[in-house]
Amino acid sequence: MNIFEELRADHQKQRTLVKILAKTHGDSEGRQEIFEKLKHELQIHATAEERYFYIPLMKEELTQEKARHSIAEHHEMDELIEELEKTDMSSPHWVAVAKKLEEKVNHHLDEEEQEVFQLAGKALTEKEKEELAKSYRQSMAYRDR
Repeated sequence: MNIFEELRADHQKQRTLVKILAKTHGDSEGRQEIFEKLKHELQIHATAEERYFYIPLMKEELTQEKARHSIAEHHEMDELIEELEKTDMSSPHWVAVAKKLEEKVNHHLDEEEQEVFQLAGKALTEKEKEELAKSYRQSMAYRDR
């Protein structure tokens, strides 16, 4: 597998978790568990993705701007998660922030897959794509314990 295939597989997990979370209600059973799973998935993914995808892309003029933008979006998602952690889960504000997080996650993943991957495909060699995938996969396996 190459780095794009590895990232897409994790993106699908994130899309599913954030969709489920945004549909929960204050008294929904499992809301906390889903939130914790999503938070964990986003954190380990962002760390590995920045290290094994975006840092190499920052070295290339063609992809530098998109890589910086994507890292900034990771930070925006972190801020929304922090806001959710500080907010009472049963409040209407919590649901509103969860929906903002859903929009941000979906926007980020779509933009990454439709724009960043296209440029990265031109900037990286086939060997680099495979090596980055291997490093990314190992990092995710280590962090997912």
